[in-house]
Amino acid sequence: MPSSTSSDQGDDLEACVLRFSDLDLKDTSPTNPSSNLKAELDVNTKKKYSFAKKKAFALFVKTKEVIAPSYKCEEKWWKCCQQLFTDQTSIHRHVAIQHVDEIRHQTASILKQLAVTLSTSKELKSADRRNPPREHLTRNREVSAWLPDTSCFSPDELISGQGSEEGEVLLYYCYHDLEDPHWICAWQTALCQRLHLTGKVRIATEGINGTVGGSKLATRLYVEAMLSCPLFKGFLCKDDFKTSKGGACCFPELRVGVFEEIVPMGISPNKISYKKPGIHLSPGEFHKEVEKFLSQANQEQNDTILLDCRNFYESKIGHFQGCLAPDIRKFSYFPSYVDKNLELFREKRVLMYCTGGIRCERGSAYLKAKGVCKEVFQLKGGIHKYLEEFPDGFYKGKLFVFDERYALSYNSDVVSACSYCGAPWDQYRLCSTPQCRQLVLTCPTCQGQGFTACCVTCQDKGSRPASSPAQNSFKEECECTARRPRVPSDLPPQAQLPVSPEPGPNGGEDGPCPCERRRRHSPKPAPSPV
Repeated sequence: MPSSTSSDQGDDLEACVLRFSDLDLKDTSPTNPSSNLKAELDVNTKKKYSFAKKKAFALFVKTKEVIAPSYKCEEKWWKCCQQLFTDQTSIHRHVAIQHVDEIRHQTASILKQLAVTLSTSKELKSADRRNPPREHLTRNREVSAWLPDTSCFSPDELISGQGSEEGEVLLYYCYHDLEDPHWICAWQTALCQRLHLTGKVRIATEGINGTVGGSKLATRLYVEAMLSCPLFKGFLCKDDFKTSKGGACCFPELRVGVFEEIVPMGISPNKISYKKPGIHLSPGEFHKEVEKFLSQANQEQNDTILLDCRNFYESKIGHFQGCLAPDIRKFSYFPSYVDKNLELFREKRVLMYCTGGIRCERGSAYLKAKGVCKEVFQLKGGIHKYLEEFPDGFYKGKLFVFDERYALSYNSDVVSACSYCGAPWDQYRLCSTPQCRQLVLTCPTCQGQGFTACCVTCQDKGSRPASSPAQNSFKEECECTARRPRVPSDLPPQAQLPVSPEPGPNGGEDGPCPCERRRRHSPKPAPSPV
């Protein structure tokens, strides 16, 4: 969305931004912006705060727009929190009451960005106005100017073929400094809605990260729009988009938002930047490195670690042979895992990988910043690109994905087991208890016997009716997750002791793969390369 700052506002704006320079955008404590922040400002800076808050509110509402039925002509409707709003007053009231924290965070973010705008505008005074930066050309255009022309297609053409077999899911990311992520948020929302795409798009000043699904025509138009956008020219290429069978049905809705990080590692991009990652290896180069690593795995002194930086429930159903897969449930725990296990990485060559490559960008930067490794490498394009070239290579099992498909299959290997009987099984399903948000591995035989929950506690909960309708929609962490260590400690190979399986199941947290026995995929002798 275009925005500008006049020159006579410069001094006041600078003072306003300085007062907000230390705001923590990750702080979720319930504060009242009007009483805690605005009261401390003088008259001039209050105006700037009000401007930023109004812009944040308007942009948030804009992202909730949906296409009204054709008989409503050009009316705008809005969808938020699974509710449909047909008039502007009701959506404004809903946002004002239910989304105070989001508006407060975006207000703070806009205030910080205004400082960048002010600085840039001063630089432009001495620049050639006939050749302004392409970022400014884009920001000063309406969102509609950057949408593809779909007049030659009927809505049916865009929507048809959205099924899991006929449609497509795109996975991509682009690390690139963006001046106005809120404008891009509004543009992405309008773009996906025009193409009838669902999924998730995260935008930040450090770049964009998206997973969207729809018809193949819609995804093709989406890729063309991304590649033709001046903001991403030279930074995105067609090969950056990973595709798989799917469609709009793979996601319950469209969610587009502005965040501090495009992948939540929990550390400010100002402290650990994507600009200092490990050395990128193509799938072919990575394959050769893994082959070399596995051929040396029987040697007592191996200077290489093959590191899976995904969550435990992802690596449980598929991983590279001989990898070290940390028993963590969130990527935001990865930095703590590295800190707790620094000796494990000392003087080692580290080969990192993840689903699509995005987590390795900042994960490798964090590991490099510790200064203990010989070298840090990462798989370009992630497992997704590797399996396209080597479906029968060194990656065994399924590839976990964060949508309703749960996993993609490239080979016939099954590396996990049913949580109840231990039979080979790798197809996740949701815990049968409505209040639980875990995934569980339970084979058809055990399902037929009624074992459909992630643990005994949830099995018991599921047999009792909910005390109120609201209880069914409320998601809580499973009680069995309390036994999982937040950050595990993995000893170096030479210091490891045999680990006996625990007698009972151990549940997962915050998502998938509960009730598994604690495992340690540490570097160890592996089968000969195939």
